[in-house]
This record gives sequence, C-alpha cells and structure tokens, in this order.
Amino acid sequence: MRFSIWPFAAQPWSDLLATAAHAEATGWDGVYVADHFMASGGGGMPEETPMLEAGSVLAALAAAVPRVRLASLVFGNTYRHPAVLANMAATIDHVSGGRFTLGIGAGWQVNEHEQYGIELPPTRQLIDRFGEALEVVTGLLRRERTTFAGEYYRLTDALCEPKPVQERMPVLVGASGEKRMLGLVARYADVWNAWGLPELIAHKSSVLDAHCEKVGRDPGEVGRTCQALVFVTDTDEAAEALAGRMHLPAFGGTVERLVDVVGAYAEAGVDEFIVPDRSLGAGPERFERMDLLVERVFPQFP
Repeated sequence: MRFSIWPFAAQPWSDLLATAAHAEATGWDGVYVADHFMASGGGGMPEETPMLEAGSVLAALAAAVPRVRLASLVFGNTYRHPAVLANMAATIDHVSGGRFTLGIGAGWQVNEHEQYGIELPPTRQLIDRFGEALEVVTGLLRRERTTFAGEYYRLTDALCEPKPVQERMPVLVGASGEKRMLGLVARYADVWNAWGLPELIAHKSSVLDAHCEKVGRDPGEVGRTCQALVFVTDTDEAAEALAGRMHLPAFGGTVERLVDVVGAYAEAGVDEFIVPDRSLGAGPERFERMDLLVERVFPQFP
C-alpha cells in the first residue's frame, strides 16, 4: 500500500507547506489537497474560516516539494470549465516534473455555489454534466485535438498544449454513488477515491468491479484510494470517543489498533490510504503522530 497526507487548506500556507515538506522528508508517498473556497459550516468549522485555493496550492507545492506525488482531492467540476481544468492540470504536471494526479468530482458544497452564484443543478443533471466533463478532460489531455458536442460543453478542434509530462497523467474520480457515479469511474478513471471505513470501501469496490465488467474493462486497471480521519491515542477507548463525535468516517487508537484497521483496508483491496492532517493535531504534535504512522504502522503494509 501507499500512504499519503492530506493537509487541510484551512490553515496558514506556512503550516500546510511544513506538513507537506515533513511528509516528503520522512517517506510518505503523496500529498493531497481539497478544492473548496470556504468551510461548509458543518463539523464545527464556521464558513468564515480562511481557505486556500487548491489549484494555486498544488502549483506551489509542485515547485516547493520535490519528491512526493501530488493530487487534487478533488476539483469540483462546477467551479471551472473542464478545458480550463485540463490546462491547469497539464501545467501543474510540468511544474512538478510529472508527479501530478488530477482528481475530479461532480461538485456538491451548497454554500459555495450560493454565495458565488455558481449553478448547482439537480443530481441527475449534475452527473450528466460531470460525465461530459470527464470526456472533455481526458480528450484534451490525451489527444492532439478534441471536438465535442454535448448538452453542457462544446469544443471544436480544441488544443491543450503542452500536454502533461506523463504519457498518461492519472485521472482520479471521487465517487460513492453506486448507480451512476461508479459507472463513470469505470469508464474514465485511472484511480477511484471515496471516504469510508474498510467494510464500506470493500462494498463500493465490488460495485465498481461490476461496473467495469459491464463496460468491458479490467477492474484491476482502476486504482483504489480512500481516506478516513485517524486519531493516534494512548488507548483505543479515547480514539473511539473522538471518532464518535466526527461527522466523517474515523478510527484510531494504539499502534496495534491502527495496524488492524489499516490491514482491513488492505484486505479490501485499497492501494493507497490518505490521512487527513486535521485529526493529527498541529505543530510538533502533528509531526510526531505522522512519524509514528510512517515508522510503526505503514511498514506493516509494504
């Protein structure tokens, strides 16, 4: 398995950079950045909390942190025309020397759309639009020119130059909807991502396998990534109390407990586990917990 850190963009740039640099220096495999302009107002964080913009952060990390893989988790499709996003992604790949994974999702956060006047269509149209965007993005990144005539996007003999450094820059799709979204993963994604504990990830992964078979694709061609909040504590009971207060999937405890849960992810077929830094504390405490994970937990899953 691979293991990556997800520095929350609602922290000063200096702290985010320090976390990414520490991960790079201590053997983590990647750094992921989420695409939001404000907090959702849930989970105890007011929407006024300052939030760094993901594309700018990723370009800066591409220049400042030289080894780890970088990825968006995930760019919301409604915020940018997919042709603009394809050019952004190709540029970040050049700045990083070919270390970027383009993560894309349909978009969901209501307050961002309301405040900025960005349309958030009903679910069916939102997914229809996202499917078209995936066709546009993959075409621009992988073909010399792209012509596309859809309901939401129209391109005529369109260029995206320079192409990424990587011959096939991975496209990651964040998705949990079993009927349509995982179908789009099967058609377009090199990597799938979702929030969840091992049992849920195993179930969703089996649904993805079925979608791959429907479209004639080898399920093994789609990498499996996921994340949950991780609490490093002296007792399992303390971690369970913390996890029980979270509105997101979470687990934690002693090293032994952490090894057990990560082992369950491995058994579920997860290729890469992503650790959000928001549950690891701040400053030296965060780095100590990151080091514990990379020294005592992750080596059990080479």
